[in-house]
Amino acid sequence: MQSPITDEVDTTSFSDLGVSLDLVDALTKKGITDPFPIQLMTIPDGLAGRDVCGKAQTGSGKTLAFGIPLIERTKPAERRNPTGLVLVPSRELCVQVARDLSPLAHGRGHGLATVYGGVSMGRQIQDLESGVEILVATPGRLIDLMERGHVSLRDVTTVVIDEADQMADMGFLPQVHRVMRDIERGHQTMLFSATLDGAIASLINSYLTDPVRHEVEASDEVIDTQEHRFIAVHQLDKPKVAATIAASVGRTLVFVRTKRGADRVAEQLNREGANAAAIHGDLRQQVRERALADFSKGKVPVLVATNVAARGLHIDDVDIVIHYDPPDDYKSFIHRSGRTARAGESGLVVTLVLWDQVEDVQRLQRASGLHYEITKMFSNDSRLGDLAGFVPEEVEFKKPSMADLSRRAGRRRGRRR
Repeated sequence: MQSPITDEVDTTSFSDLGVSLDLVDALTKKGITDPFPIQLMTIPDGLAGRDVCGKAQTGSGKTLAFGIPLIERTKPAERRNPTGLVLVPSRELCVQVARDLSPLAHGRGHGLATVYGGVSMGRQIQDLESGVEILVATPGRLIDLMERGHVSLRDVTTVVIDEADQMADMGFLPQVHRVMRDIERGHQTMLFSATLDGAIASLINSYLTDPVRHEVEASDEVIDTQEHRFIAVHQLDKPKVAATIAASVGRTLVFVRTKRGADRVAEQLNREGANAAAIHGDLRQQVRERALADFSKGKVPVLVATNVAARGLHIDDVDIVIHYDPPDDYKSFIHRSGRTARAGESGLVVTLVLWDQVEDVQRLQRASGLHYEITKMFSNDSRLGDLAGFVPEEVEFKKPSMADLSRRAGRRRGRRR
């Protein structure tokens, strides 16, 4: 159930924002009654046909913030000519956006289809031939279908660019520009991103007309409802520690650094009885979707992922995030950790630390204001069964000296050789 991410009581409802009664009823049936801050800000402007820039993090309610105006304003479409378009950076996000918006769109009699790479074009072409009003697409596959003559954007009246910063990070902005150049002038554009500067500002200046800007401040900071624990482990005992932690809750998301590492750790956790699946970019799309679906439904309680799952995905009720391999940078630490304690719920984040990772993890702690002792534990430690109930000691980090900084820089240069 959606609940607003705000400390203030706000009695504004979706109907107060101008949302039609049929969509309000459909949202209520899904348990969604209270708008998130980004929805409160952007839905009225979106319904009015304004171009909108929304600055908000993943998990802030962006999908409905753009989805409701999109569905309200979408017009009937001809075959191969959608009238509404949502651009997303990844296959997983494409599927997720479609899953969230399909019930609302179908209730209006709008067809909704997805196009993304990694799967056969056959079904996607059939959907376009049948005629759909709303198309959710990754840029690369969409361009491929456009060039083959299976879809035209000439009738698009509303376009959404979702997770624009991730588009930039993944090198997809040239494809986004290619798509946007094919859309007739006079359309409405809504863009959502965690940042609105740099390359994203160029995108805004090129394709949005007098946009209204809305910003929800969250988070480049640790979420208040997250609890963090830092556990010093031995390399050989690490899989057992992770399995023991996962056994204490219903759903655990484990982050590793590499694709090969995801497969290896999932296999190790399964040997420890954890029932784990892996997800990464080298797996076939059907395998990735099945793993995500099984994890979301609770059939598989442990999902081992590379950073492909750290951005853009909304998985409800993740009890624990485990940084099996601590991330290299603070931004990744925040995004990974943000897969739990979403929408005001509580959650636990556990970082496993090997002896040679202590200084790097302390750097992440300093950046995030998490002054917790890195506590040594073995897999038979009873505290692992209730880490939320274990209260670590707090520590103060001394300011690094110039010698410390020089030594660390030398180590980093050594790693690059």
